[in-house]
Amino acid sequence: MTTPVQVDLVLPCLNEAGALPWVLSRLPEGYRAIVVDNGSTDGSAEIAAAAGALVVPETRRGFGAAAHAGLLAATAPIVAFCDADASMDPAELPALVGPVSHGTADLVLGRRRPAIARSWPLHARMANSSLSWRLRRITGVKIHDLGPMRAARRTDLLNLDLRDRRSGYPLEMFLKAAEANWRILEVDTSYAPRVGRSKVTGTVRGTLTAVKDMSALLRETNR
Repeated sequence: MTTPVQVDLVLPCLNEAGALPWVLSRLPEGYRAIVVDNGSTDGSAEIAAAAGALVVPETRRGFGAAAHAGLLAATAPIVAFCDADASMDPAELPALVGPVSHGTADLVLGRRRPAIARSWPLHARMANSSLSWRLRRITGVKIHDLGPMRAARRTDLLNLDLRDRRSGYPLEMFLKAAEANWRILEVDTSYAPRVGRSKVTGTVRGTLTAVKDMSALLRETNR
């Protein structure tokens, strides 16, 4: 008997052929992978389809564009998000999904705990620490990491009416959830070196782009 889908896992994907087989093999029972192909040229979409994932094409480049396309394609009551680069282990998702499914939290974020020093470059860690400090001051929510692994109810996420389609998408989700008085919880998750080339926080240029996108959102919030 096929286990009904209880959680849709959105995996924004741009050239992750080397990581996808491992990532997709780590899904817990009752989870369905939605791989949003954001213009891959390395066969990522074909690998994902062959592994049984639902593949959604998104031609607009940007993390937010891919993440939101996955959310719109989801049908399960709970939607989780995770990077597709093998830096995070989908097998740990039940720790995030549990509080949502049990009704004790509305949004659960994975607080990254590096397995080794090079898992999380210093420039990215410093930027994240600064952002988290600002968010604690703005919202009063005890947050230490605006990590990409997270889980919430699908209908609630849709009702947030998220508009950012770039690197600010995770921040907009958090800010609107905090404004709506959601119960936000952090859970420790492991963080390993990614497979392949980083597009965002693994590079200084990518980190600066993310900081620029998120700073614009914070300025809007403070108006």
